[in-house]
Amino acid sequence: MVNLVDPIWSHADRAPASVALRSSDSEWTYAQLRGAITEFAQLLHVDGVSSGDRIVLIAPTVPEFVIAYFGAQAVGSTVITMNTMATTAEIDYVLEDADAGLVVAWHETAAAAHRAAESRAVRVRTLQPGVVAARGDSSAHLPADRSGTDTALLLYTSGTTGRPKGVQLTLSNVLDTARVFTDQLRLTEQDRFGTALPMFHVFGQVVCLNTALWAGASMSLLAQFEPAAMLEMIRRDRLTSVAGVPTMWNAMLQAATEYSPADFAELRLACSGGASLPGEVLREFADRFGCTILEGYGLTESSGAATYNSPDEGPRVGSVGLPLPGTSIEVRDDAGTVLPPQEVGELWISGPVVMKGYWNRPEETAQTLLDGWLRTGDLGRLDEDGFVYIVDRSKDMIIRGGYNVYPREVEEVLYENPDITEVAVLGVPDSYYGEEVAAVVSLRAGATLDTEELRRWAKERLSAYKVPHLVRFVTELPKGPTGKILKRAVEW
Repeated sequence: MVNLVDPIWSHADRAPASVALRSSDSEWTYAQLRGAITEFAQLLHVDGVSSGDRIVLIAPTVPEFVIAYFGAQAVGSTVITMNTMATTAEIDYVLEDADAGLVVAWHETAAAAHRAAESRAVRVRTLQPGVVAARGDSSAHLPADRSGTDTALLLYTSGTTGRPKGVQLTLSNVLDTARVFTDQLRLTEQDRFGTALPMFHVFGQVVCLNTALWAGASMSLLAQFEPAAMLEMIRRDRLTSVAGVPTMWNAMLQAATEYSPADFAELRLACSGGASLPGEVLREFADRFGCTILEGYGLTESSGAATYNSPDEGPRVGSVGLPLPGTSIEVRDDAGTVLPPQEVGELWISGPVVMKGYWNRPEETAQTLLDGWLRTGDLGRLDEDGFVYIVDRSKDMIIRGGYNVYPREVEEVLYENPDITEVAVLGVPDSYYGEEVAAVVSLRAGATLDTEELRRWAKERLSAYKVPHLVRFVTELPKGPTGKILKRAVEW
């Protein structure tokens, strides 16, 4: 029998005074964290929560999120984490779809939750700063015994291809992911991990939070990403590992002018995911910070994990790495036939990271999970050494005059231009070619690059049909809560 809090309980027994969590104004040892989780679990008992119940948690990346998240796990409930910017309608949809019985909402963003919950007679517990004080260890509440196949998390997809679906991740999914990434990142109890990623996202909570606590490391949290604040957290907490998405690394590079390499002397590893990592950003980050960014790949349906570049071998530019131990990846054509190396097709994943299925959607589960394999909808290829290269989402591929254009490839090339800080390539309907290649570009401060200069530069590096014919310059591209550029929100 298992519970997601087991690693915390274990470290609290073995090293109670070791730091588990840090924020800008607080610090929690493993013993204090266990005590706070226990107290919150007791509050949930008062609310009538029991094993198997579903709880919606809406909070930013703060210690109170961690306490509420694991308090709900300790009583055996299924946790549904939602964006702090979720609207009343979005929360109402999840409450109905998941048949949730309680909402735990951060005090600053609780208004929408109260409105949605009131219409359904669902109780709301408002989460205040320090609402559960770190009063020392307590063993009054023991974690609920659960099966590894029980649903620990119900994470709703973004709904870009229809109404959001609840992805069921089991206790085994989460714990196996934490165990594997502890090994991959070479994490120990002496490591100091940190992130500004939103904890409601699979990357932040499964790959980062659960992994750091599995390893017995400390976890530094930044409630909202701001490049100067992230750099200061790395310096202040002497972080050894950080996690983020490409736009974060890019912003940090632009903001790091007042820092010297000595400020990041202990930083050995940066973990990147959520979007493609431009090779130019990887190289500049290594030069500036003396730290290697290692890119991985995963999706909510695979616990945020599937591949990773090994710290031993270093990054292979353009690749998201090898399949994680125990995980297999195949590239298949539309008929499901496995393709040879270097041929592009849909990525299929199998292994302990693959979800249990979609909540109450047997038909969609059957279409996505086939004989233990997860169809990702992502286009990619494998090289002869087994390294995985993501080409694009199948729905994002541009077909220009019969030629396939993969936006990621074009973006990767454009990022090599020193004047470009952000770019999104997309297809625009065209009466002659069917689709035309368009690029929406954000330039570094002071740059004067124009459309013709950009096109001339791109023609030297791309086949003619891949060169953006249409170019629009903007101050900043729209981003989601993780900092990932939102192509569906990019306007042409």
